Amino acid sequence: MPHTRRSFLSAGGAALAAPAMVPAAAAASTDPFKLGVASYSLREFGRALAIKSVKQIGTQYINIKEFHLPYRSTAEEMAKGKADFAKAGMQILGGGTIGLQKNDAADIRRYFQYAKDAGMPLIVAAPSAETLPLVEKAAMEFNIKVAIHNHGPEDKHFPTPQSVLKLVKNMSPLMGLCIDVGHTARTGVDVVESIAEAGPRLLDMHIKDLRDMKAKESQCIVGEGAMPVVAIFKQLKKMNYTGGVMLEYEIDADNPVPGMIRSFAYMRGVLAGLRG
Repeated sequence: MPHTRRSFLSAGGAALAAPAMVPAAAAASTDPFKLGVASYSLREFGRALAIKSVKQIGTQYINIKEFHLPYRSTAEEMAKGKADFAKAGMQILGGGTIGLQKNDAADIRRYFQYAKDAGMPLIVAAPSAETLPLVEKAAMEFNIKVAIHNHGPEDKHFPTPQSVLKLVKNMSPLMGLCIDVGHTARTGVDVVESIAEAGPRLLDMHIKDLRDMKAKESQCIVGEGAMPVVAIFKQLKKMNYTGGVMLEYEIDADNPVPGMIRSFAYMRGVLAGLRG
C-alpha cells in the first residue's frame, strides 16, 4: 500500500511524534483547513455523548447530522441544541447530509430554515439535477452554502465529484461540492485530481480510508488503508483550501471513538509533517 504509513513518514520526519508534541488546538490554528467530525460518525450516540466524544477526540469543528439536532425541533429544542454545542466550544461548520430531492420549493426552504436556525453556514446536500434550481434559489435567499455530496457508484444522481461539478460550474458561488474521498475512490476516478478539478467549488470534504479502494465494506482507521491521505492534504494546502475536512467514520458504530482518535492522530501527524 504505497500511500499508507510509508508515504506518511515521507511527509516529514517529525510526523509520528507530532500528535504527542503539538496540542490539538495550537496545531489547528496553523493548519490550512479545519479538521473536524461529521457527527454521522456518532449516530448511535445521543447529543450529549456525541459532544463529549468530539471533545475527547480533540477538535472543535463539527458537521451536525439530524440525529443530534432533529429537523422538527421546536424553537426551544433548537435553542437548547445550539447552546449545548456552544457550551462545549464546538464550531458548527455545517449540517447534513440533507436530501433535498423533493421538487417542492416550500419543502426545500424548510431545510434551509432549519440550517439557519441551527447556525449552519453550509448544508451538505444530496439533491437531484431536477431540484438544483430550487436549491440554488434557496441558497441565495438564505445565504447558506450548499456542498453537494457524491455517494459513489450506487448514487444515481451524483456518483462522482465530476458529476456535481458539471452541473454547478455556472451556478452561484454558494453552490459547490462536498467530496467524499471514499465514495470517490470507489468510482475509479482519481481522488487527488478530483479535488484539484473542484478548485474553489470545493466547499467541504468527508475523509475516510479504505483497505480496498473499490470496496465500501473495507473502510478502516485513517492511515491503515490505501487512501492517499498525504497527497490529498498536500493538494488541499496547494489550493489554499480553508474549509472543513470532516472525518466520517462509518465503522464500529457502537464504539467508534478509539478508531476516530487513531484516525485523528494520523491526520494530525500528516499535517505536522506538511508544516515541516
